[in-house]
Amino acid sequence: METIKSVLYSIWGVFKTIGLNDIVDIMILSYLFFHIMKLIRETRALQLAKGILLLVGSYLFAVVFNLQTLKFLLKICFQWGFVALIILFQPELRRMLERVGRSKIADIALFKPSDDEQDAEHIRSAIRAVCDASMKLSSTRTGALIIFERKTKLGEQIATGTLLDCVPSAAMLGNIFVPNTPLHDGAVIIRDGKILAAGCFLPKPAKEELINKQLGSRHRAAIGMSENSDAIVIVVSEETGTISVAENGELTRGYVEDTLKKLLYNRLLPDRTADSTKENSLAGRVMSKWKK
Repeated sequence: METIKSVLYSIWGVFKTIGLNDIVDIMILSYLFFHIMKLIRETRALQLAKGILLLVGSYLFAVVFNLQTLKFLLKICFQWGFVALIILFQPELRRMLERVGRSKIADIALFKPSDDEQDAEHIRSAIRAVCDASMKLSSTRTGALIIFERKTKLGEQIATGTLLDCVPSAAMLGNIFVPNTPLHDGAVIIRDGKILAAGCFLPKPAKEELINKQLGSRHRAAIGMSENSDAIVIVVSEETGTISVAENGELTRGYVEDTLKKLLYNRLLPDRTADSTKENSLAGRVMSKWKK
């Protein structure tokens, strides 16, 4: 009984010494730990994290049972552990820093580029052209991959394609994705309401083995692109004609013209009011969601 009281008094003593700075410190660390675990969840990095925890457990075991050789070897591993973590988790660290760069702090006026009504009208025109083209490509079951660039610049992907720098239209997009033409296999990248490049190659998804086997190469490329950036990626399946959208590493399917148009307006022009007949006519819901 005295032992229990002693433990309780010790715990109470710890709580009495906690100040406001300690609470802030715990909250920040908890927030960081939560988002790090969310970032590496269901990726190969999670397996690496389990391996690191196993090494830590082995070190504690060696300390408790005084296993000198094992303790010495693990201590050497931990001395270089920070550098090893940077190397092993490089893709995840890069994604995390990119997400931090896309956070709301970057939206303050100091970092925000000028956005006038003319720019917004170019984006509206591009949205209308992409929705029109998507429906026509869907009806003929012609595969397509169209990317709307947002805050994350896609210079690496643009460099792999052919520069066009033209105004988007249903006819232009239809010609690009005609089967057996030079540019039909790659992706079209739209920046500031203009087709900047076509025939672009996209990165593979980080957890490709977890993606539904029914999804083809275009859908996988779309997921990979949305993992590595904040881009909105539209995919038209050449097998079924289904229109899908990839965003933040997730793929939603079953779009029609109205639902696709509504989504693009909400994502690309969230602070502007579009024509009510274009923005508010939601004919159906997304039929299915494919997570990685």
